[in-house]
Amino acid sequence: MAFTSAATAPGLVHEDQVAAAIDLVRTYGSGEGAVAALRGVSASFTRGQFTAIMGPSGSGKSTLLHCLAGLDTVTSGRVLIGEVDLTRLSRTRLTKLRRDRLGFVFQSFNLLPMLTAEENIRLTGRLAGRRADPEWFGTLVDALGLRERLGHRPAEMSGGQQQRVAVARALLTRPEVLFADEPTGNLDSRSGAEVLGFLRTAVDAYRQTVIMVTHDPAAAAHADRVLFLADGHLVDELAAPTTEAVHAVMRRMEG
Repeated sequence: MAFTSAATAPGLVHEDQVAAAIDLVRTYGSGEGAVAALRGVSASFTRGQFTAIMGPSGSGKSTLLHCLAGLDTVTSGRVLIGEVDLTRLSRTRLTKLRRDRLGFVFQSFNLLPMLTAEENIRLTGRLAGRRADPEWFGTLVDALGLRERLGHRPAEMSGGQQQRVAVARALLTRPEVLFADEPTGNLDSRSGAEVLGFLRTAVDAYRQTVIMVTHDPAAAAHADRVLFLADGHLVDELAAPTTEAVHAVMRRMEG
């Protein structure tokens, strides 16, 4: 049976809701070979909230993130960013919405190797034809410890530094939602903790909304809440998570 929390109960709308999945279904293939990745998932996400999404391999957690971010199409259901239903947008309008209103951080950094750190950070804004706020640029660079690395190319930086550049790039346009897909998956524990610490700061200090997929209970413990998926269903939710509490839910799910 799918889990339903008060936060996602039908008919309940939050004034500061910035994203939502409503009865989301995603099926790959057809006929006997069809695979149901999401089976009627509903969840809402409010401004200034850090949400982690967890679950076993094949649970649908990355599919949910990609559908919310408009990176994957849905079979049925709705995906809202603010009041805009992504499922009804043309490809052109969806591309513009992702560029103008959303930020993305992935496990594999996705930096352009021929550009410096500063050029990579400014890239999304330039593609959108928007000049970055110099004060906000400076705030991000200093908060992420990148001031001395702005002239370096990715090959001259550590994995942790590259991921911090990716975070700065994602936040430079002040997105309504920052989506992070296993952002610490390629990092050592120290570098991962630094990236997670800044995401926590972005939520607390700048009221950024962050939705993150992770397999790491310690990473999930940086969030305000954790949503747990299994077999395409939302099966549990944990508020104010600790590493131990997340471990306990995962063990219960696996048992």
